[in-house]
Amino acid sequence: MRNDSADKLWEDYLKTNPDTPKKYEAWAFGDSKEMADELAKLVLEGTKTATASNYVLYKLDDEPLPHVGLHNIILDGEGKAVAIVETTSVEVVPFDEVTPEFAFLEGEGDRTLKYWRDVHKTFFTKEFKNIRQEFQENMLVVCEKFSLIFKK
Repeated sequence: MRNDSADKLWEDYLKTNPDTPKKYEAWAFGDSKEMADELAKLVLEGTKTATASNYVLYKLDDEPLPHVGLHNIILDGEGKAVAIVETTSVEVVPFDEVTPEFAFLEGEGDRTLKYWRDVHKTFFTKEFKNIRQEFQENMLVVCEKFSLIFKK
C-alpha cells in the first residue's frame, strides 16, 4: 500500500541523492501506535541503530529477509514518514545468542541484554500466539543494523 508521506520523504531524499536505487520499504516499529512513536523517536535521536524481527514470520509470509543496502522509511504511530535508514548488516541468530552489543544498539530501555531479552520475549511470544506457535529460547531472530541517512 502506498504512503503519501513516505513517497514525499523519499522524493526529498532523492533530490540530494539521485543515484540511490529507486526502491524502498516503509514500515513502523512494534505493534502499537505508542511503540511506533517511541522507537521512531529513538531512531531520530540516533540512539536506535538496530532492530530485531521474527525469522519465522518472513518464512510464513514468503518475504525476503532484509539485506545490506536496503532503504527503509520509518513511520510513526500515525503512519507518517519520519526518517530513512539504510541497512548495514543482517544476521540471523538464535534468540539466546543475541549479543549484549546488539541489545545496546537497539537503544531501548536501559540498553542491557537482560532488558532486551525481557521485552523481546514478550513481543515475540505475542507474535507466535497469533500464528498458533510457542516462543522458544532458540527461535531465530533477524538482527538488522542500520544507519540514519535522512530525516524529516
